[in-house]
Amino acid sequence: MKSFSDLGLSENLLQNISKLGYEKPFSIQEQAIPAILSGKDVMGIARTGSGKTASFVLPILEKLQNTTLVKNRNIVCLILVPTRELAIQIQNVCLDFNQNLKRPIKTMAVYGGISINPQMKAMFGVEVLIATPGRLLDLINHNALSLEKVSTFVVDEADKMFQMGFDEEMNQIIELLAKKRQNLLFSATLNDKVQEMKSRLVIDPILIEIQAPDNTDTEAQIEQSAYLVSLERKGPFLRYLIKTNNYKQVLVFVSSSRTADNLAEKLNKNGIKAVAMHGKKSQGARYNALDDFKTGATDVLIATDLISRGIHIDHLPIVINYELPRSPLDYVHRIGRTGRANELGKAISLVTPDDEHHFKIIQKKAKIRIALEPTEDINLQGF
Repeated sequence: MKSFSDLGLSENLLQNISKLGYEKPFSIQEQAIPAILSGKDVMGIARTGSGKTASFVLPILEKLQNTTLVKNRNIVCLILVPTRELAIQIQNVCLDFNQNLKRPIKTMAVYGGISINPQMKAMFGVEVLIATPGRLLDLINHNALSLEKVSTFVVDEADKMFQMGFDEEMNQIIELLAKKRQNLLFSATLNDKVQEMKSRLVIDPILIEIQAPDNTDTEAQIEQSAYLVSLERKGPFLRYLIKTNNYKQVLVFVSSSRTADNLAEKLNKNGIKAVAMHGKKSQGARYNALDDFKTGATDVLIATDLISRGIHIDHLPIVINYELPRSPLDYVHRIGRTGRANELGKAISLVTPDDEHHFKIIQKKAKIRIALEPTEDINLQGF
């Protein structure tokens, strides 16, 4: 295995990498960083938690620090993401690595849900912009920035762009980009929608597909289990799992914001500190919910799929599917919140009798086998 010093990165970036505790590059980083530094178009496919973000942030910063700064409203690098949480996560990675460079590089994350005016005012001199599609187009319509000089275009979570209905916005943005540019697509899965994105960009990128990080597989990385439980016993059974196992820092997935709020209320009433996080909450409330969870002020974070891609919690031990996701792909993304960076994790799914057929489909398409454990003999009185 190569070291970071073998990938073409300069000494100051290598020092940043070392200070942050990165010892060896993940497979996606080992292959993508030299390809991006050489100017090639890249399509990187690797599961959640395999180091995709650093694989494009590091070479972008490496190249920019060797260019001359021109302060204007022309963005040099555009990183397009489907959710505000993911935008914030990538911005934090940029800030982590943006130390001791040959010159400071201004990076910024923009997204909806907050006032556009401060973002417009701060846009001057931004070189790397991380943006959600809707807010990016709003800023362009306000003449806050131009994409005519974009030399590197990144789409992160490319598959999610289509799932979330950003087709039209993507077309508009692609039309505004400079014709001569480097294109980088990253996704957890290679599917028809990602291939369609490649076609829209009219590119023939190098394909880097990592089946699992560093020759481990999802089954080895994440201990997956499932329980067959009736709908009326599901809430008490969740509380039983958390209390009897003394689980701390549990990420619970549900399918709607209403369920998230109701479940959080029930858990709190039963002495389990919980908070809900979903798209109907304000940006500030979502920040606070995630921060309370990360710092241990709450033990359970209940989230919907809408914001699942942007949640990054170091050393998250357990994910529970209180309600099954709609697709096998969403199942993979959900459980990928744990077992990150070669750590072991646990994923539990609660399956009602009505869910059994759907759960079989998820297993078949995700190429996994999970035995359903019965729960009817478990005494849930008091939970």
